[in-house]
Amino acid sequence: MKRLFKSFFVILTVFLLTGCSNDEEITENPIVTMEIEDYGTIKIELYPEYAPNTVANFVNLIESGFYDGLTFHRLVPGFVLQGGDPDGDGTGGPGYTIDGEFKANGYSKNTLSHDKGVISMARSMDYDSAGSQFFIVLDDSAKSSLDNLYAGFGRVTEGMEILEEIEANEKIADDVTGALEENITITKVTVDTFGYEYTVKKN
Repeated sequence: MKRLFKSFFVILTVFLLTGCSNDEEITENPIVTMEIEDYGTIKIELYPEYAPNTVANFVNLIESGFYDGLTFHRLVPGFVLQGGDPDGDGTGGPGYTIDGEFKANGYSKNTLSHDKGVISMARSMDYDSAGSQFFIVLDDSAKSSLDNLYAGFGRVTEGMEILEEIEANEKIADDVTGALEENITITKVTVDTFGYEYTVKKN
């Protein structure tokens, strides 16, 4: 009887510990590591609590290797640095779109303000046209024209000085569009999801 009780206690303990571990994994925000050619590496924390499907989309694209070798193609100093277009000119995407998770599109849970360092999804005039292109906010003043109109979904946690260096040194070919004279290569992008699997809903 004692052996049976002891065995049951061990099994119960293992079960409880496993359950705690899974809960901890699910509540850990994904961490993205992005290597930028000639500049260095930045890290980005993603926020599923604000934009779950947007985060899932970004994670899925990273895990498929989609962003490896793509570029930043647009820079507006004091505003944003934009990339993630397979065509490299602002016209491309992954072949599908996702719904815009922001207030103007009827989604009220995304209260993330577009402060400096926030990563958000680029889109056309259509609110549900985001795919793979993203931008990183370069100045707090950008939030006045971006909040509630774009799906912010994370924040740069390491390497903001690298983005400031890009902003200060890269040459712009078109002041209207922000097109760069030479695109900046995103060498490699990886993500740590802490064991949690993200499923994206595509249009």
